[in-house]
Amino acid sequence: MSKRRISRGRKNERKPKNRPTVTGRVQMTRDGFIFVVAEGQEDIFVKASKTRQALNGDTVRVVVTREGGSSHKREGEVVEIVERSSKPFVGVYHTVGAQAWVLMQSKSMPYDIEVDAESAAAMGAKPGMKVAAVVDEWHRREPAPKGHLVDVLGLPGENNTEMHAILAEYGLPYRFERAVEEEAAKIPAKITSKDLKGRRDFRDILTFTIDPADAKDFDDAISFRVLGEGRYEVGVHIADVSYYVKPGSLVDKEAQARGTSVYLVDRTVPMLPEALCNNLCSLRPGEDKLTFSAVFEMDDKATVLSHWFGRTIIRSDHRFDYEQAQAIIEAGASGQTTSAGQTDGVSAEGGRPVDAAIVKLNDLALRLRRKRFANGAISFERPEMKVEVDAEGRPLSVYQKISKEANWLIEEFMLLANRSVAEFIASDGKMNGGASRKAKTFVYRVHDTPNEEKLQGLREFVRNFGLKLEKAEGSKGTAKALNSLFNDAKGRPEFSAIEMIALRAMAKASYSTDNIGHYGLAFRFYTHFTSPIRRYPDMMVHRLLAMYMDGADSQNKDYYEEQCHHASEREIIAANAERDSVKYKLVEFMQDKVGQEFDGMISGVTEWGIYVEIEPTKIEGMVPLRTIRSDFFEFDEDHYRIVGRRTHKSYHLGDRVRIVVKGANLEQRLLDYELV
Repeated sequence: MSKRRISRGRKNERKPKNRPTVTGRVQMTRDGFIFVVAEGQEDIFVKASKTRQALNGDTVRVVVTREGGSSHKREGEVVEIVERSSKPFVGVYHTVGAQAWVLMQSKSMPYDIEVDAESAAAMGAKPGMKVAAVVDEWHRREPAPKGHLVDVLGLPGENNTEMHAILAEYGLPYRFERAVEEEAAKIPAKITSKDLKGRRDFRDILTFTIDPADAKDFDDAISFRVLGEGRYEVGVHIADVSYYVKPGSLVDKEAQARGTSVYLVDRTVPMLPEALCNNLCSLRPGEDKLTFSAVFEMDDKATVLSHWFGRTIIRSDHRFDYEQAQAIIEAGASGQTTSAGQTDGVSAEGGRPVDAAIVKLNDLALRLRRKRFANGAISFERPEMKVEVDAEGRPLSVYQKISKEANWLIEEFMLLANRSVAEFIASDGKMNGGASRKAKTFVYRVHDTPNEEKLQGLREFVRNFGLKLEKAEGSKGTAKALNSLFNDAKGRPEFSAIEMIALRAMAKASYSTDNIGHYGLAFRFYTHFTSPIRRYPDMMVHRLLAMYMDGADSQNKDYYEEQCHHASEREIIAANAERDSVKYKLVEFMQDKVGQEFDGMISGVTEWGIYVEIEPTKIEGMVPLRTIRSDFFEFDEDHYRIVGRRTHKSYHLGDRVRIVVKGANLEQRLLDYELV
């Protein structure tokens, strides 16, 4: 059992006068020092002796004691714990006589938590089990915090235990309360004449879904028909979740609290109970389904001639996975016949109409894609790595997910629907109009312009390779300059590092009622309309769109802004949990590779070590600076490198190196590498 203590300082130590104070959230390290993170400000470093018993996730007030002049730009000390985090810490339950502890092995919690043995035993906790505990208090003269158990997770190392542990760390649920599931199960599945009132019927129009092969819920479908004279009707049909889930219901409150579905490496933690997401609202082939749709009339150049929004009923004719749709596209591109009949160049003899529809939709999607990049959308091509696991959750392989035309087809039409709905509301219903002075409260998906200081760092970095990032006027000019840089760097060893630094310069997308546009997509107006099964903001968008189309007044902006903030926070939490589940499986995958050598690329540089992504799996581990014995290396933040004090040898972000795997720590989800 660890009994780490931190120095508390003198009892009557005077606080520095006339120093600014900042309120922010604590990010703690294994060594006990913390960083206080406040929005829009440089992080504040606080020594372990100045934390005032603050713990990871707490909200604190900190006085800034030093600006610059050290290895950290800002230093300070905690003067008040404003609010303790309600998120649990995960550790191993241990007893010593009548005392009970949760022993920590987390990289963000250096102190064990004392808990009540009797209540822990009543929950089924046994020594050696992994548990989740919340800190209740930590008095100044006590050696460790006190808390209580909130869950008993199971035996360490078991897949379910470890995945539930990750969910517990982020305060994410992994089951629904019985009352919520019972309410969802009672929602009538039969479609009646009342349900059809005011709906447009698309059941006789060719409709299909394209999703991943392992998808269980299908929340979007595409319909297609030829109108003649070079015109086509494309319908984007989205599960009408908000028709079934009423505001204020138990199901709605639970979905609102969750904010989003969570996709761990081996499972989905849905936002909605299975009765809704996998059955009632899933657009399965051959079944009548209620939908909310965006329908477009387009010409051969993918110009939108008119649009229509409203509630509909569809019946999907086909369910394709991306690989099947891609095969149809490639067959069409190679000139093979895919469908019967010949109408406006869409059909050819000898195949199915749906094949020809997919080929034509692909042509329109590629045109939309080209227009988007011409208008200033930014093209990032960072490889997305996936972990394949077996039925027991054991990692089998790590592979790169490749996006092809079938993926882009769905992506472009979903983007079109999202953008068009946002434009429709912002322009007060006028076709292709600008923002209306009377624009009503709405939920936008926004993305701010890049950080100019970080872009300047990228400019200086690429000069080392004879490349140039032009300074440009306006967001469109900057996007064009970035795309030009990416094109020049493509195929070069440093391309991945350049793209990485550019990504770090980007703002994070979020939800807001204040529209500032979406920089990365180059859209003036954008929202999320197409995934209400898995994202609560889409549910809000459906409700607002329906209300406004029925003539409702503008809704309460403060309420929706608060909901936008909550949804943005839940999205970040879900993304972090998803990343941690992948990290766990990657470390597990590397356990039997300790001692093996790999080629890799430096993917990150810090004052304590360099991070290396190995080939071909892109699995990242850290080389601590203390293990590079040839010299004493120092961190040069401005140039993304470390430099040897004696030899002046340097290692830059993007450099190719060879490493040996030295350790794989499952508990902390860390890999240790060493330079060869």
